[in-house]
Amino acid sequence: MHADLIGLGALVLIAGLLARGGRRLGLPTVPFFMLAGILLGPATPGPVLIEHPEDLTLLAALGLVLLLFSLGVEFPVEQVLASGRRLFIAAGSYIGMNVGAGLGLGFALGWGTAEALVIGGALGISSSAIATKLLIELRRLTNAETPVILGIIVIEDLFLAFYLALLTPVLSPSGSAAGLVVDIAVSFGYLLLLFAVARFGARLIGRLIGSHEDEILVILVVGLVLLVAGISAEVGVSDAIGALMIGLVISRTTVRERVERLTLPLRDLFAAVFFVAFGLSIDVGELGAVAVPVAVAVLITVVVNVTAGLVTAALFGFNHRGAANVGLTVLGRGEFSLILATLALAAGLDARLGPFIALYVLVLAVLSPLLAAQSRYLARVFPDRLLRSRWRYVREETMSTACRHLDRVAVTETDTRECAYCAETGDDWVQLRMCLTCGAVRCCDDSVNKHGTAHFAETGHPLMRSLEPGEDWWYCFEDRVLVRQPADQGARSGSARDGDDDGAGGAVVQAAPPLVHDQRRDHQGE
Repeated sequence: MHADLIGLGALVLIAGLLARGGRRLGLPTVPFFMLAGILLGPATPGPVLIEHPEDLTLLAALGLVLLLFSLGVEFPVEQVLASGRRLFIAAGSYIGMNVGAGLGLGFALGWGTAEALVIGGALGISSSAIATKLLIELRRLTNAETPVILGIIVIEDLFLAFYLALLTPVLSPSGSAAGLVVDIAVSFGYLLLLFAVARFGARLIGRLIGSHEDEILVILVVGLVLLVAGISAEVGVSDAIGALMIGLVISRTTVRERVERLTLPLRDLFAAVFFVAFGLSIDVGELGAVAVPVAVAVLITVVVNVTAGLVTAALFGFNHRGAANVGLTVLGRGEFSLILATLALAAGLDARLGPFIALYVLVLAVLSPLLAAQSRYLARVFPDRLLRSRWRYVREETMSTACRHLDRVAVTETDTRECAYCAETGDDWVQLRMCLTCGAVRCCDDSVNKHGTAHFAETGHPLMRSLEPGEDWWYCFEDRVLVRQPADQGARSGSARDGDDDGAGGAVVQAAPPLVHDQRRDHQGE
């Protein structure tokens, strides 16, 4: 007993130290928890802290259950239901392309149908934790594409519930095709029952677990979660699904915020044990055998994610940089891929799934932050025809919904169609820009004289807009961002246009939108 405590304590401590080092490098914690288990487990040469990984089965299961429960508590049901049609199309495209590519790879590997379904889910569902951390660490919370990214990962989480409900009967032994159909029907029936409880029984559940004392509240909540998870497993539905659904129930009670606060430390601790325990089951010697399939999987994921980013950008009117940010921010895979791997191994599927998914998650967990931070380079290679030619000169600029200078907007239209300074000297210009403070029309930076930037340097007027046909963007020189209305406030792909009755060349390109005023930020690298 004492040796077990020493081994577990040392393993968790080392995992925490590795994760702390990784955070200083800007990397997520999950791969370092796994790495600790891989390096110090019995299946890998070297020191062994835990001789029998199965001894951690119950603690790992608790981590899995609390992880999914926390997701359910935090799940913004109303926000998803109120999302526009474009968001569901974007999320559906992302999920469909990634899961479809994963299924194709799974069948191509020839490991089996059930294994292909696991690989499809592992490649198809991104890590919401990694994506959210990237948005924070790269200071992209006010970017125009960020609400769409968050909407996609939220809808992914909802899809996860249905995918697990479908996969669990497939992983369990069924005597016949009819038996499999019955198992799937039971799984979805149970899922609908839990949805009904979430919709109509939240008040009753709130009364059951409600307590003014934090100690009593957390005990009641954890007991309820474990009970529902266990019942779910007994009826043939994953315990993870039961935990997720009871989280949805509690998210609709008056104690939601307290439950979220009180269970957060428990979730973080036992989720770390779950990832460490998964690492303990991985033999480094087996990673070489799956290196080529993992390399193919990573390449497929990058290509498909970038394609999904382009589709999303086309739907919402983002520029090349926004498309790159969408595709690369949701590139990471993590907790959900490992959950699927754990279920697959427990069901006795091909043993190669464990090292395959482990190495796949490790590679993408490192690659995703590195690529997301350098998204501007990907934006340079996107053809203009994919995202409309109006972004030709601002393809690499960050699109933001935050600007401190909207109070400086005084002029939004003009009839002038020449750069007066260039006309005076007889020089040609490439494109025209208009100052939104004084209405001055100047040439762009691709022109010989760069009068637009010179005007900002002389006057300090921060905002200008393009006067080119088909281009309707604003640019802030001080914040170095394209300024646009948030996607979830109904902005069209560009901005709102008002008609011009007198036929003059000038038009209101965008009325000052209700943007958030934010402190000045350095957008280089965003």
